[in-house]
Amino acid sequence: MVIGGDAAGMSAASQARRRLKKDKLEIVAFEKGHFTSYSACGIPYWIGGAVEDRDLLVAREPAAFRALDIDVRMRHEVLAIDLDKREVVARDLSGGGEVREGFDQLVYATGAVPVTPDWARISGGGVFGVQTLDDGSAIHAWLDSDPKPQRAVVIGGGYIGVEMAEAMVRRGLDVVLLEKSAQPMSTVDPDMGRRVAEAIRGLGIEVHTDAHVQGIETTNGRVSAVVTPGRTLPADIVVLGLGVRPNTALAAAAGLPLGVTGGLPTDLRMRVLGADGVWAAGDCVQSVHRMTGQPIHAPLGTHANKQGRVAGINIGGGYATFPGVIGTAVTKVCDLEVARTGLTEKEATKAGYAFVTASVDSTSRAGYYPGASSMTIKLVAEKRTGLLLGGQIVGRQEAAKRIDALAIAVWNRMTVEEMTALDLSYAPPFSPVWDPVLIAARKATEAVHADD
Repeated sequence: MVIGGDAAGMSAASQARRRLKKDKLEIVAFEKGHFTSYSACGIPYWIGGAVEDRDLLVAREPAAFRALDIDVRMRHEVLAIDLDKREVVARDLSGGGEVREGFDQLVYATGAVPVTPDWARISGGGVFGVQTLDDGSAIHAWLDSDPKPQRAVVIGGGYIGVEMAEAMVRRGLDVVLLEKSAQPMSTVDPDMGRRVAEAIRGLGIEVHTDAHVQGIETTNGRVSAVVTPGRTLPADIVVLGLGVRPNTALAAAAGLPLGVTGGLPTDLRMRVLGADGVWAAGDCVQSVHRMTGQPIHAPLGTHANKQGRVAGINIGGGYATFPGVIGTAVTKVCDLEVARTGLTEKEATKAGYAFVTASVDSTSRAGYYPGASSMTIKLVAEKRTGLLLGGQIVGRQEAAKRIDALAIAVWNRMTVEEMTALDLSYAPPFSPVWDPVLIAARKATEAVHADD
């Protein structure tokens, strides 16, 4: 039994089916929405017009799973899990009443839900979270409604917030971005975040930091303004980018344990701790950060697919583990790219590390080659050992994917001195002779040895 038909749930179902045919294992999957196996990360780019067709975001339709003898039941909302009776109760949202289904093995893959404060729960329309493809469809319909929205307020300057701000700009709206912290993109250090803020303002987006929303006003059943101390901002659409929380209310009601992050804690094989025959994967679980050993909620499609695959392999009789995360993420705002991996200064301090930092400004290509763009790379390294703790990149075209080299170094616990000898590729169209990663590693090594 699978609860949730997106990345984690259907990866688990598919992997289990590969190993066990229908006569050995029946698989039933309940999905509340209208779509299976879709890219939630692509929603802002569909809304902004970079992706023209919503269906391009759907990796696999329900019919494809049914052809594999996976009984996918769309528009079915699971209402309760009875662990003693080993059954779930679900409501057919298309009008078919309630159904009860028994299970031997349960995969809990309900994802996450947008953080929605009380002030955002209005009676009128025009306030949206961005988590599912159904959410994206609702936003798309609102932007095409009559009268067409002209002014957008995006609340929250994290990944979803900045991506949706770009989408609104591309749709021709006047955009205001509100962030309660001192900078947008608080997942990077303040010095890097300032670069992001400057670039966002350069796009014509009005950015207000240290902004605390007090309420949302409506007129004639539609959102009309966002109220903050000292100003009221007109709005025809409001997008919430305040983060997400694990969707675990159903699990908690069933008596399953929740971790400190609110997600379901699992072992390495994705089995829920203390719950025989119950597995969990995706944005609803609590992962472990490999650099700190501490629990973390890391809601990303990359992890969801991997965790679902691990659960499915194990259910099907194989053996697989999920070793944890290091916080690698990347996004863009128009032509500005932002990436990070490992620990920021704040996170390293919280974990108890003594560290040094090094930042370098460089270019994506040889300076004389046409199209070279600027970037800043920042490294955080343990003070005595030089262990690479984390890295951040802010730059233009061809900058952000260099974070993958840093992620591999963090994952494999390399020192910055070891990184200086990495055999990275070079040709003028792709890199300076000293790649920015190598320059940053060399500068970080100097900082590590500064007190020697």
